[in-house]
Amino acid sequence: MSSTAQVPPPLLPPASAPRSTGSPVAGFLIDLGLAASILFGLSLIAGLGWGLYRGLMVGMEAAAPGGQAPDPDNLATLLGQPGPLAQILMALVATGGAALILYFWRRRASTAERESSHRALKAPSTWGWTLLVATLVIIGSNGIAFLARQAGVEPVPTNLDLMSRAVDQFPVFLMLFAVLLAPAYEELLFRRVLFGRLLQADRPALGMLLSSLAFALVHEIPGTSANGPLEIAQLWLIYGGMGAAFCWLYQRTGTLWAPIAAHALNNAVALGVLMVFGIPQ
Repeated sequence: MSSTAQVPPPLLPPASAPRSTGSPVAGFLIDLGLAASILFGLSLIAGLGWGLYRGLMVGMEAAAPGGQAPDPDNLATLLGQPGPLAQILMALVATGGAALILYFWRRRASTAERESSHRALKAPSTWGWTLLVATLVIIGSNGIAFLARQAGVEPVPTNLDLMSRAVDQFPVFLMLFAVLLAPAYEELLFRRVLFGRLLQADRPALGMLLSSLAFALVHEIPGTSANGPLEIAQLWLIYGGMGAAFCWLYQRTGTLWAPIAAHALNNAVALGVLMVFGIPQ
């Protein structure tokens, strides 16, 4: 695809700019470690917040007229487990919070980068590439799943049960989360912060590899589902390929809005299929 509008690459520093003497790979690993630590910490805080909320509800019910003091042995049963809405909100706080903290702390865009990104938004080629990449990601993901199914490999994504329950109970909020919020904070973290560091250091291939591996791992962590090694490998291939495609789109267009839009289109199609057809049996 081509356009008469020429968009200069905004992600690489000017030739006259002094390059950092530190290792970009070390910087990437520091960013990754910080992201994991912040995500874990915010997950704990969100979990504690939910626990305090449920404890308050249980206490208010016990204090109401006719209420009974909760049995300490059954306290865990009374508190229960977070429902789909609570789990989605906790994920939003943890992952979204980690993305924002890392962006403002470690990889905040300069004025020149923002201006260049705005120019890229006006280029017709930006949206042509976005639509092409989103289409190829959807076709590629479903193609991999189809071929794996023929070989008897049928993984169940870790978040599928959560999504199916949220579709039934909170469809509007789920659409807002999956199509708008999740693509924005995931692209901010994995493409702008992680991939962007190595891209700025003229190491795009390495950045694409490492950030895509991280993207795949965070979406399917071994031991968190009943998937075996082959099923996990298939999901990693799909998520890793998706991450690499969005990295390439970010580099090609020069604006983070392009992979955010492609990611949103992919999620919208997947969510639409889930809403219409449900979980395949």
